[in-house]
Amino acid sequence: MPLSVGLIGCGAIGTVLAGAIDQGQAGDTRLLMVYDRNIEKSKILFKKLKTKPTIAKKPEEINECKHISLVIEAASQEAVKTYARKVLENGKDLMIMSAGALVDRGLLQEIIRLAREGGRKVYVPSGALAGLDGVKATVIGKVEKVTLTTRKPVEGLKDNPFVRKNVILEKLEKPTLVYEGAASEACKLFPANVNVAATLSLAGVGAKETIVRIVIDPTIDKNIHDVEVKGDFGELKVHVENVPFAESPKTSLLAALSAIATLKKITEPLVVGT
Repeated sequence: MPLSVGLIGCGAIGTVLAGAIDQGQAGDTRLLMVYDRNIEKSKILFKKLKTKPTIAKKPEEINECKHISLVIEAASQEAVKTYARKVLENGKDLMIMSAGALVDRGLLQEIIRLAREGGRKVYVPSGALAGLDGVKATVIGKVEKVTLTTRKPVEGLKDNPFVRKNVILEKLEKPTLVYEGAASEACKLFPANVNVAATLSLAGVGAKETIVRIVIDPTIDKNIHDVEVKGDFGELKVHVENVPFAESPKTSLLAALSAIATLKKITEPLVVGT
């Protein structure tokens, strides 16, 4: 029996994910319904798919559809805050791509409570990071520190208000550190850029304890993430260079691929890795 999916968000990640489902690359899944607050994006995605999903005019149509078992959020942190509770209250599983919303501890605890009480699952793919299986294992023991250094090209951060206020982008010639601090604050200041920080904190020691460094770098054309964990186990280092979407430089292709891999993990009998 295929896993029936509803999709909220028809942007870069949603389009790749829908295409993978349509082409049979995401395990035994089928896409029943899509929604985007910009209905034109829904229509554009609809035209690209061989198996045509229903275009929802409002997200409640997805939440209330009895045939949908899993709702995928691929829109924004605000979408998580608005729809996550309703999805779970309607007895559906949930996949969250905009993990930055989960640094709000109150929201996170509420989502966990609703999922537990309803016997549902909430999936947070690894996104644009690698090595989260190792991070999850390290925190079983004592960990001294978890650090994420994210480097992004100017194109990926030029619209961020914090960057516009603190950096003269037109004069930027070399890599510049624009933020260093807790993941909890980084996700608020850079809501469209560092969902990876929230995902890392969920897998590791928490949003307040995870240190994030954000560098804007005019010399690169990729989104680069370096994770470093030190503890009783030894030392873990992960380096990832991600190709950004041409139409959405803030977002890495690997983030969409991780969601596809998560769907396969849910639907296939053999599970490899932590």
